[in-house]
Amino acid sequence: MKALKVILVTALAGGISIGTAIIGQRWVEFENADSGRDTERFELQAESLQTLPDFRLTDLEGREVASNAWAGKVLVLNFWATWCPPCLSEIPRFVEIQERLRESGVQFVGIAVDQVEDVRAFVAEQPVNYPLLIATPEVLKFSVQLGNRLEVLPFTVIFDRHGRRVHGQIGELSAEELAELLNPLLVREGPRVSRTP
Repeated sequence: MKALKVILVTALAGGISIGTAIIGQRWVEFENADSGRDTERFELQAESLQTLPDFRLTDLEGREVASNAWAGKVLVLNFWATWCPPCLSEIPRFVEIQERLRESGVQFVGIAVDQVEDVRAFVAEQPVNYPLLIATPEVLKFSVQLGNRLEVLPFTVIFDRHGRRVHGQIGELSAEELAELLNPLLVREGPRVSRTP
C-alpha cells in the first residue's frame, strides 16, 4: 500500500510540474507573440515625461483643443470615464475646487476615456464647470509616460505654471491631498483649497 501511495504522489507531483512547465512555456510564447506591444510599453516607461506633452483633443462639441491652451496655469489633468465609480466620486470635488480657484490660475481638465455620447449624457445629469475632452490612443500612451503604469482610472496629473509635472496619482484624490498638492502652487494671496470635503 505504501509503495502505491509513493507512486501516486510521485506521478501527481510529476504531472503538476509538467503542467506548470507547459503553461509557463505557453505564457512565454504568448508574451513573445505580443512582443511589439510589450516593447512599446517598455519604451514608454523608459521615456517618462516630466513636462506637459503637446497634444490635441476634441471637446464634447467636436472642437479641437491644444494642450497649450492652459499655458501659465496650474493644470490638473484627470483621466476618467463614466463607468468608473471612483472617477465619478471625485468629480464634484473637482467642480467645487475649480469654482473656488479659477481666479487663482488653477485649471482642471477632464480627459474622458469614453464615448462622447456617454460623456454628454453624464454632463446633462451632472454639470461640470471645466473642459472635458475625449481621449485618443496617443494621449493614453502619454498617460503611461506620465505615471499611469497600470493604465487604470482615475489617473490625475498636476502640472505647475511652467508645464512641469508636479504629481501623478492613480486612484481617487481626496480634498486633503488636493490641498497639499495645489496650495504650494498658488499665488500667495487668494483662495486656498480646503482640507475638508
